[in-house]
Amino acid sequence: MTPPRILPSGDTALVVEFGRRIDPVVNRQVLALDREVAREAVTGVTETVPTYRSLLVHYDPLRIDFATLSEKLLTLAQRPVPAQAVIRRWRVPVVYGGEHGIDLDDVARAHNISTSEVIAKHTGGDYRVAMIGFTPGFAYLGGLDPTIATPRRETPRTETPPGTISIGGVQACVQCLAAPSGWHLLGRTPVRTFHPHRDPVFLMEPGDAVTFHAIKANEFASLDRAAEQGEAVAELIAS
Repeated sequence: MTPPRILPSGDTALVVEFGRRIDPVVNRQVLALDREVAREAVTGVTETVPTYRSLLVHYDPLRIDFATLSEKLLTLAQRPVPAQAVIRRWRVPVVYGGEHGIDLDDVARAHNISTSEVIAKHTGGDYRVAMIGFTPGFAYLGGLDPTIATPRRETPRTETPPGTISIGGVQACVQCLAAPSGWHLLGRTPVRTFHPHRDPVFLMEPGDAVTFHAIKANEFASLDRAAEQGEAVAELIAS
């Protein structure tokens, strides 16, 4: 295993960089180090933030210095990446197309297939949460069927709806809050991956698995009300 790079990030954080591309093997290394740091309760570490290819580590420089922390993290990073004993799997309901997925037709045309085929390929994917970022609860997913991978829009939209289920390049996502986006909107879910008045506040975590299933448009409103009250709505399966 090639040792990762340690990069300073200001005077109270550093980055452990495992690679420079979207790669599930690299992401598993990132998440494994994140778990090891938590398990070891490394002195001085105040927060960790995993991404696709690196781990941002915040620390208190009055308790541990850059060199000591770097050495400790490099040692932890060299440990074999263990398989997760239990993987949380979320089954997420989605209304595809129409007002809920305004780019579905365009994606189908881009790949010269029907909208039903796009939906089948999207719901047939076995996704993995690589990271949470951009906005609260925004889950970046690996595992998109490469036959429907679609370059991002040339002109991003200034706002897209909460709950948007989108694809962009080889990535898929679950977007919780209304936000700008250059991704392609296939559908919408009532699931709140972030809810400030729910315990837990964040539904999904890096390393979780995700599958999607199609629901009818007339089912959305009741599920949306339940989600707003704090219900998960997504089905959780341990595997």
